[in-house]
Amino acid sequence: MSGHVLTVLSRTLLLTRTCTTYILLARSGMTTANMSDLHEEGKNAINAPMLPSGTDVHPEDTLLEENAERIMLDPTSRENTKFKDLLKVLIDWINSELEEDRIIVKDLEEDCYDGQVLQKLFEKLSGRKLNVAEVTQSEIGQKQKLQTVLEAVNELLRPHGWSIEWSVDSIHSKNLVAIVHLLVSLAMHFQASVRLPEHVSVKVVVVKKREGILQTALVNKELTSTTEMMMGRFERDAFDTLLDHAPDKLNVVKTSLITFVNKHLNKLNLEVTELESQFADGVYLILLMGLLENYFVPLYNFFLTPENFDQKVHNVAFAFELMQDGGLKKPKARPEDVVNLNLKSTLRVLYNLFTNYKNSE
Repeated sequence: MSGHVLTVLSRTLLLTRTCTTYILLARSGMTTANMSDLHEEGKNAINAPMLPSGTDVHPEDTLLEENAERIMLDPTSRENTKFKDLLKVLIDWINSELEEDRIIVKDLEEDCYDGQVLQKLFEKLSGRKLNVAEVTQSEIGQKQKLQTVLEAVNELLRPHGWSIEWSVDSIHSKNLVAIVHLLVSLAMHFQASVRLPEHVSVKVVVVKKREGILQTALVNKELTSTTEMMMGRFERDAFDTLLDHAPDKLNVVKTSLITFVNKHLNKLNLEVTELESQFADGVYLILLMGLLENYFVPLYNFFLTPENFDQKVHNVAFAFELMQDGGLKKPKARPEDVVNLNLKSTLRVLYNLFTNYKNSE
């Protein structure tokens, strides 16, 4: 017998039991208050939504005002491997960004709902200080902080076409889907140096109250698409324009960059002829940074002959750290994109070095 049929039968049995008990208790002299409680149980049995099997609905999820709705993550999606991977990537990214603040996030629902982590993350990414209390224990204070943080986030993201899939109430009520939507949008907007899993979708239960009756629907929510599509949300820069409208000038730019890097790599008897492929494992980037800053990079800090994708990503990420140590801004490109031979990402990194070190001997 299907789960849906079983749900209907169990609800019918509950209603029958409730009504029968109601009559028996009335005859036995049960108080009006107790009978009212039992009546409410019967009413809920009629109005209760036919939720997917296994969905856990808390009492507060059914106490909705008219025309209000609540969204809950379906339990099956919580166990989805790709969704778990996405959560881990986001947690690792936040911890990396907030390492200097000694903030450690372990659970997105429990650590992000009060606005403290979101405030610090937004301030770190945007370079903008928000006028909020540092520590707020009360629910009112937490929601006020969230209001300020989310207003700043929305003000930044909305003009760039981002869909606002979160609110103060959804974040504060620990709605994991809303929290993930927010973090993914921030990660993509600020070009975080992480690789978000592609095509991550979850099922959510949408509970609405219409004319006093709870209605439910199972809805699919897309959290990430393809890397290419997500990267396409970024503001276009000179390299986008160059590749789209003046590809004939691309070789001129590449020649200038090759001349620049070889001027320094030749000191180690190394030579570059292909920008996309020869920087993809990060080794030349690390050696180049050592030459530009006049120091020797210990070999134990990187993989001289990387054998897999992760080792190459490690090398490129390490090179980015050396760039930041040298006073350069954090590269907008992601290490994974350089490793994947993304030409624009590689050009952005090398052009940043060129503009800062073009007069170096």
